Amino acid sequence: MPTLSNLACFYFLILSYFGYAQVVELSGVVTSFEEVENIHVINKTENIYAITNAKGEFKIKAKLKDTLVFSSVQHLEKRVVVDHQLILFKALRVLLDEKVNQLDEVVVGKVLTGNLFSDIENVEGKPPINFYDVGIPGYTGRIKTQSERRLSQAGDFKPRMLPGMLLGGGSLDPLLNAITGRTKMLKTRVDHEERDKLMRKIKSRLALDFFISNPLDEAYRMEFLYFCADDPDFLKLCKNQTDFEILLFLRAKYRAYLENRNETKN
Repeated sequence: MPTLSNLACFYFLILSYFGYAQVVELSGVVTSFEEVENIHVINKTENIYAITNAKGEFKIKAKLKDTLVFSSVQHLEKRVVVDHQLILFKALRVLLDEKVNQLDEVVVGKVLTGNLFSDIENVEGKPPINFYDVGIPGYTGRIKTQSERRLSQAGDFKPRMLPGMLLGGGSLDPLLNAITGRTKMLKTRVDHEERDKLMRKIKSRLALDFFISNPLDEAYRMEFLYFCADDPDFLKLCKNQTDFEILLFLRAKYRAYLENRNETKN
């Protein structure tokens, strides 16, 4: 006769199997500073695919642990593994990086990895000294993202910089990037990435508890969270704030979101 522990294990395996095998339809949107129409969305695990519309929107069926591949001629390929949160919310937003044409890489000498301590060991001859050796302060803070590095390289043009540029005392890059709109585009991208990162942190930490007391159909939960992230004061009111303060913000946006949905229905 089976014991209670054996029955518990059996039921656990059955529930795990059905949870793992559950197929849901994911609603998603692709964002980029390039064209977002006709981007291929491929479920490599199930061999099914979809194509984004003019707004970057798509729908595709998937289950837990499936791998979604996003690709186009203009973008770098990106892979997303379906996790429990995607199954729960049935929605995702994917930010694609534009593809930059580069010359073939020529390697001269040792290949460096980017890891300071590893590269020092691989350099021939006497290793260079660093700020640890001489006891001076050095930067040990957060590494900038790719978009933040590009923005820093583009420069931020100020009117007071113009005389020096005209007299040859400064680079024209900040002015040219301001005229072409590249600086504005990079600022928008950095802001978008920061909002998306913060929104995902809030979702993983607070969303489940929030929706218990503020009910909302699962199909609209991700839409609500992006509605919050698009608020002009989202970063100011939620970044480095306590959970209580963030929940107050979410509650206020929840009421506004429901009002918007009711107005749309009417």
